[in-house]
Amino acid sequence: MHRTAAGERRQALQKAARAPAARREAERLQSEADAALAEAQALKLQARLEDLTVWEMEKVKQSRKGSKTYTYWMASWREGGKTRNVHLGSARKMDAVEARQKARERKAEALGMQGPQNIFYE
Repeated sequence: MHRTAAGERRQALQKAARAPAARREAERLQSEADAALAEAQALKLQARLEDLTVWEMEKVKQSRKGSKTYTYWMASWREGGKTRNVHLGSARKMDAVEARQKARERKAEALGMQGPQNIFYE
């Protein structure tokens, strides 16, 4: 087919008709990217709270009557360049799930995250 004025006009009209669709697609992709970025930020906070170690510690105390073993929950996480160890409570009064929840709450306080909306539970 030869180049004609009508053909040129037709191509220009088709190009103009496609441009708003491309713009809408770009806006849609940008909104998806913004949503993914917001979700990634929320997951970063969650991952930071979950990055801790909870363990049961035993303490043996000697007395004249004999020795007695006490067990309690401890948690540790990194703050800056140091490891922070936190006493959570007696192992007789709470189980591992409660100890992990308490550790996350303590870590959220230590990191300056206020409110239960920033604390994620399993």
